[in-house]
Amino acid sequence: MIQYLSIKDLALIDQVTLEFDKGLTVITGETGAGKSILLGALAILSGARVDRTVIRHAQDQCEVEAAILIEDDALLNEKLASLNLPLCEDRCLLISRSLHRSKVPRIQVNGAMTTLANLAEIGEYWIDFHGPGEPQKLFKEKFQLEILDLFGRCDADREAYRTSYLEWRRVLRELESVKEEKQLSPDEMHFLQTQIARIDEVDPSDESIEKLESDFRRISGSEEMIRGFSRIQEILNGEGGVAVQLAQAIQQMGLVAGIDSSAQTLADRLESLAIEVGDVSGEIDACIGDADWDEAAIEAVRARMELWMDLKRRHGRNPELVREAREAMALRLSTHSDIGKTIRSLESELSTLEAAMRSKGDVLQKRRAEAAQRLSELVGEKLKPLGFAKAQFKVEVDPSGEPTEHGTGGCCMLFAPNPGQPMLPLAKIASSGETARVMLALKAVLAAYDATPVLVFDEVDANVGGEIGGSVGAELARVSDGHQVFCVTHLPQVACQGDHHFVVTKSQSDDHTDVNIRPLGDDPESRIGELARMLGDRNSASAISHARELLARQK
Repeated sequence: MIQYLSIKDLALIDQVTLEFDKGLTVITGETGAGKSILLGALAILSGARVDRTVIRHAQDQCEVEAAILIEDDALLNEKLASLNLPLCEDRCLLISRSLHRSKVPRIQVNGAMTTLANLAEIGEYWIDFHGPGEPQKLFKEKFQLEILDLFGRCDADREAYRTSYLEWRRVLRELESVKEEKQLSPDEMHFLQTQIARIDEVDPSDESIEKLESDFRRISGSEEMIRGFSRIQEILNGEGGVAVQLAQAIQQMGLVAGIDSSAQTLADRLESLAIEVGDVSGEIDACIGDADWDEAAIEAVRARMELWMDLKRRHGRNPELVREAREAMALRLSTHSDIGKTIRSLESELSTLEAAMRSKGDVLQKRRAEAAQRLSELVGEKLKPLGFAKAQFKVEVDPSGEPTEHGTGGCCMLFAPNPGQPMLPLAKIASSGETARVMLALKAVLAAYDATPVLVFDEVDANVGGEIGGSVGAELARVSDGHQVFCVTHLPQVACQGDHHFVVTKSQSDDHTDVNIRPLGDDPESRIGELARMLGDRNSASAISHARELLARQK
């Protein structure tokens, strides 16, 4: 749930910080007071695209930030990790977004900068909007399928089908690509075979190339190395060299130690130096032997190095690219040396994959059909108190159709709001107000399945009367048992059922307009006054009495 929301210089709001709690929060105010600004702030934080015109007049930028408590943050943290963003601490998601008139917008999630696209992806995990324009997504088959699968708990069956479908599509694309190719000529086959053989001759493994380049450096400098080692040996072992002088020093130190035994330690150290010089000299001899390559070995290394340099020029600057080139040529050779054989093999594989995919699709469709019947019944019951006592609602599953990523068939939500009307797709019959109430009924049924913590309803009570409005409010209250629900409403029958009540007011002077949002809090009189205003007259005794009655019914 949203714990706090801070808004600065957004539209007509100067600055406001609001604290929220769980349950149903209703937002009321006069028409044109600016109730949509609060929802706009939430949309900004969810990743919606907005124009810089939302910045308050005469200000350079606007800022919106919120702290959102996510009870089960495992999936959200997984998404944050995939976007290289900090995880939630203490289940708290921190979001801030600012828009500047001339500078690049600034977006932060848990203190780290991110993009608008990432913010929109994160928004799907914590908030869902339903209002003018938003219910339009209910007309789309993809969204209807998502609702049906959520209700039917079809996740595992859908993922099994999707995996099978993607593999089938991969082979289908490969088959289509092969069919467009022509069979290789003998010359083309010979060329590919030659290139593969040249690569194999070099052995472009990382270890092999590393040794080749090391050997090449050694043979290139072998003569200079041998000359250097020889000079060192002369210094160590030549006439008057280090070894000879050490031997003389040891002899003299032995004489001294015979006179003074304390000098024996120095004699031992000189003996150690002589041994170390001998060891170094022996290792230098070994190095000279290793550096003294025979001509055949030198020529073999040079020839292999020349071949490797040519392969790099042709196929890539490192062993991995050369290996990839070899694999591509080998695949082309095996695929196109006998196109007919390749096509027959791919067609056989495709047939097997299609059978498996359709089998999984049938399982998914059966699961969806069962869920569709139950969902139709439950939503139909929810619609009755929302002003559709005689309406018909049905989720129809179509088992036919071409395979898609979403299944081997589709679904369509059919609706007839009035008796005697044929059932037609929602898009062809429902008004915006009717669609919003259908969405509310769906949300009420799906409340136990939908993990989205924050739900926003705008004008869900549009074009309904007081009695139906009361039913709308009651349904919103029931949905809020498992979600934090925000609702902008003009109906007191809805507003009275909120656990929390915020009122939006507008103040104007000759050259200035301000919008203020404030909680009515625990002051019943303030709330009664607002409900009385919504009933027609905050100063009317009958309106005040009616407001008191509405609130009393909720206790």
